[in-house]
Amino acid sequence: MTAQMEWLEVSVAVEPEAAEAVAEVFSRYAPQGVVVDLGTDDETVARHVIVKAYLAVDDAAQTRFAERRQKVEEALWHLHHIWPVIPEPTFTPILDRDWTAGWKESIPVLHLGRRVVIKPSWREYVVQPDELLLEMDPGLAFGTGLHPTTQLCVEALEDLVQPGMRVLDLGTGTGVLALVAAKLGAADVLAIDNDVNAVAVARRNARANAVAHQVRVLHGSLAEVGEPYDMVVANILAHVIVAMAASGLDTRIRRGGTLVASGILAEQVDEVTAALTAHGLSVVERRQRDDWTALVVRKPHSRSS
Repeated sequence: MTAQMEWLEVSVAVEPEAAEAVAEVFSRYAPQGVVVDLGTDDETVARHVIVKAYLAVDDAAQTRFAERRQKVEEALWHLHHIWPVIPEPTFTPILDRDWTAGWKESIPVLHLGRRVVIKPSWREYVVQPDELLLEMDPGLAFGTGLHPTTQLCVEALEDLVQPGMRVLDLGTGTGVLALVAAKLGAADVLAIDNDVNAVAVARRNARANAVAHQVRVLHGSLAEVGEPYDMVVANILAHVIVAMAASGLDTRIRRGGTLVASGILAEQVDEVTAALTAHGLSVVERRQRDDWTALVVRKPHSRSS
């Protein structure tokens, strides 16, 4: 009788806004992928979610496995200093079986904003009138749709994207915001990320959703953008947005154009606002969810505006 390989399930229960950070840690050491279990089939996002990864326990590579487990524990310990609410991980041995089927059943269809629906490829879903369907499977890059900043940006895009627009998505992750912009009618979307894994995932998602002709995905950063866009989306982190403001972010927005900046904690809003206004941009709207903020920013039509 052939012995079954044993797996170690690593899981952490966290609030949705911390899920992507934990998933990124897990993705470094779990090549099979990372699962975000909402723990519900309801269409709303659960208050707490479980992030899981699976490590193969191979008798021929016990040293490598032990090192991988230790690195996971150490990385979560460091992350705990940024997100104090992250508990210690739970390690559960399981026998080799079709565990993928189990976690696939735990991943529901997500509804973001008024119209956007994100479903895994294996789920059935009947699209309702006026809904925009995206098919996205769990990947190694950020962008599960759980984080409040992702939800805020989707809502802003629904309100602001006009057919024919040219949109720049800085720090695209899985490409979810770039795909939303394309589905809303943007004619040309440039999605950029400095993570090669994110670039690969975003390109795959663009092809899977039949918008690869609208969405170009590049490896790089703001420096690789040489022209202005009607709308720029930067769902990154506050200090990165401040640094971009000092590096010519305003020149990548056409006159009369819009910037949606998110990944900003409430206490960081003043710092980000000051950095943007110092370069002639005006914050026209502030959107809040939990402790997170998205800013809608305009560039004047003329220098005298």
